[in-house]
Amino acid sequence: MYRFLLTPRWLALHVLVLVLIPAFVFLGRWQFGRWEERSAASDVATRNLAAAAVPLADLDKPGASVPDALRFRPVTAAGRYDPAGELLVRRRTQNSRPGFYVLTPLVTADGTAVIVNRGWVKAGPTADAPPEVPPPPAGEVSITGRLRPAETEDNTGITERSGLPPRQVLLIDTPSLAKRLPYRLYGGFVELTAQNPSSATAPEPVPDPDVGGGGGLNLAYGVQWWLFIAIAIGGWIALIRREARDLKAEREPARDSGVVPSAGR
Repeated sequence: MYRFLLTPRWLALHVLVLVLIPAFVFLGRWQFGRWEERSAASDVATRNLAAAAVPLADLDKPGASVPDALRFRPVTAAGRYDPAGELLVRRRTQNSRPGFYVLTPLVTADGTAVIVNRGWVKAGPTADAPPEVPPPPAGEVSITGRLRPAETEDNTGITERSGLPPRQVLLIDTPSLAKRLPYRLYGGFVELTAQNPSSATAPEPVPDPDVGGGGGLNLAYGVQWWLFIAIAIGGWIALIRREARDLKAEREPARDSGVVPSAGR
């Protein structure tokens, strides 16, 4: 009864199912892997955001690099802002509005400096028009903020380019920014959350980071791909059973009439 499984049409179906099953297994495992990675990153970010602030020098050093494990850790620093070294980061959207991040070096007592993202300002009337930027407070200031690793093309998908208006950049790439400034820079940068003394006018604060739901979509997609395995196998078996049932139904009247049915379809 099941000799039809060896016909070319059915052999092609067998091959298709045997190809789809490992493909679905691979895609499901890949999505589960992404879920685990994002869940771990979300857990680390959540713990870091809830941690107590520590001096910047405890976690970062001039010329060093900040690992992802320290992303969003609250840090403190003190020094004087250097408006002459201020830079603007283009193409930064906040609350669905285009604008710039304002980067101002904070020079510490030992002459080293850290880039402080003081916040966001809206774009000017044209793409190349300079925005209005509130000045930083003069004199000694103490700041608190979230420590961030240097931005790169790999971790942002943004490519730095030349030919921008003066004092504008696309990435907060501290090693590159250090080449433009007369002092040694810390490896990461600080996203400002508070400063003392405060300013009467200041850039709009950067919102708290969205640490995500731990990759919930990846988990759902992983389950979905593995459900497709069951659907493929179930559909394959259902087609075989239906074909066998149809062939049996054809043979029974043929047997009653004495006509020998053809083998398979």
